[in-house]
Amino acid sequence: MSNYQNAFFNRGPSPLARFTFFALLAVAVMIADHRFQALGAVRFVVTAVLTPIEQLLALPGSTARRLDKYFGDQHDLVNENLSLRKQIVGLTASGQQSALVLAERTQLDALSIAAARLAATGEIAEIVRDARNPFARKVIVNKGRSHGILAGQPVIDGNGVVGQITAVGLTSAEVTLSTEKDQAAPVMVSRNGYRAMAIGTGSAGLIDVPYIPIGADVQVGDALVTSGIDGTYPAGLAVAKILSVDRNPAFPFAKISAEPTAGVDRHRFVNILTQGVPHDYPRPDIEAPPPLDIKKRGGPRKAL
Repeated sequence: MSNYQNAFFNRGPSPLARFTFFALLAVAVMIADHRFQALGAVRFVVTAVLTPIEQLLALPGSTARRLDKYFGDQHDLVNENLSLRKQIVGLTASGQQSALVLAERTQLDALSIAAARLAATGEIAEIVRDARNPFARKVIVNKGRSHGILAGQPVIDGNGVVGQITAVGLTSAEVTLSTEKDQAAPVMVSRNGYRAMAIGTGSAGLIDVPYIPIGADVQVGDALVTSGIDGTYPAGLAVAKILSVDRNPAFPFAKISAEPTAGVDRHRFVNILTQGVPHDYPRPDIEAPPPLDIKKRGGPRKAL
């Protein structure tokens, strides 16, 4: 009993003494570490042990921050993609309109050059719609009698003959295309001057060149231009290019097909040549023979 009581009431050094001891020990360890790096190995071991624990404890917070940043970036990307798509649509429309304006400007320049080359006055017209008959190769332009347009005037584009004015209203006119069935134009082969007649087929956008003898000097690739002998089309306008020449000995004439040079189904603007259309052709300067004098020939014979 006495031993238990002695151990229970044995207090050891006082708290002040222990505090002073450990304080001096800490100061000594700090001085030794600062001067001699005595605790470098201990510090390395403690860091190696505590770093995984620190990372594990920080994992929930870092994961939450990353998820928040991920969803925030996703939202920003969706909004940015939507804005970029709107810009792309706007730029695409603007680019297409710019391309259309550039193409129209190029076509108008070509029309002006063609009219200047022919030394003929012209009226630029826009094709507003096709004719009411879907089977007819005709279009309607936005120029009519009030603009000086007359029936029979030729219509061209920057490449050649498009057709001819066949009906005129006050503010619009009907153009029959060169590919319309039975629409004819006198032409000649630009290579050798051989004259022929170009007649529309009404289908497939082709032109026939009929009544050409099988021995005529006409070849695939020859260019057909207006001869000007009809008084409607000025001479030298491109009409078509020969695609095929079928010389069958069983027939007296060759079968020749040609492709129109002008963009009869493609352009929006055409040039109507407004030079005067001759109403009558000049007659040859040949003296008429004198009338017969019936009296000098013995008068009329009596019927038997």
